[in-house]
Amino acid sequence: MSRIDSLKSRVLRSLAPAFVCAGTASLLLALDSFNTPPATGAEARAAMPKVLVFSRTAGFRHGSIPAGIKSLVELGREHGFRVEATEDPKFFEPARLGKTDCVVFLNTTGDVLDDEQQKHFENFIRGGGGYVGVHSAADTEYDWPWYGKLVGAWFKTHPAIQPARINVEDRTFPATRMLPAVWDRTDEWYVYRENPRPHVRVLMSLDETSYRGGGMDGDHPISWYHDYDGGRAFYTGGGHTDASYSEPLFRDHLAGAIKWAAGMTPHPPKKPAPPADTSAGSDRDERR
Repeated sequence: MSRIDSLKSRVLRSLAPAFVCAGTASLLLALDSFNTPPATGAEARAAMPKVLVFSRTAGFRHGSIPAGIKSLVELGREHGFRVEATEDPKFFEPARLGKTDCVVFLNTTGDVLDDEQQKHFENFIRGGGGYVGVHSAADTEYDWPWYGKLVGAWFKTHPAIQPARINVEDRTFPATRMLPAVWDRTDEWYVYRENPRPHVRVLMSLDETSYRGGGMDGDHPISWYHDYDGGRAFYTGGGHTDASYSEPLFRDHLAGAIKWAAGMTPHPPKKPAPPADTSAGSDRDERR
């Protein structure tokens, strides 16, 4: 054996233990990953955001409530959030709300929570919780001013169910980005006591020339959202009819709203402010 071959042999022998140790460590890490049990179905579900669907009525009761609950349960399975539906106001207590990310008021009417339950719900929102109001959520809790600001506007009246044209004003929001710029659909179109536009970010408005009984002097918001008292709040005026909850676009509209309110999707990026107009100043300089 030559001196070079002998040197190579000694070098390889001296390095062999290091290679063995490194290989053994890699093998042990690989085996350890197999020993870590994957999350069970129950564990994975427990990690999902929780949505409480509340549909208690103390006034008019919408026949579409069962269809709405069924649709929201299906949307939860499709989009990765858990749904629990109830009409029991006792769910509005700290232990239950503390495990909830978003509360949906699905076609509620009248006074549905007592004073203590109202305080618990206010604390839920102040702690960063989410709210989604559907249709007659705006026909709820008229003697609770905080709720009126949360929902954005209270119901006043409505014309007959009929087709109408919706102008989708903001298509960057999770509940509207899938919608066409002009959306034609049939529902019961609420007239609200006040225009919410000064206090919320309007997503959609009705074209009052496209149907009878508009009632809001040509500026008729029908869906909006806002940050409110530490939490997130969204409202849509659609959802009176059973058919609403089988419409693919309306279902996507609801899913996007819930995912945003539950914190699953962020706020859309704010539009940059337009550049300052310096032309007037330039003209003044030129005239000097």
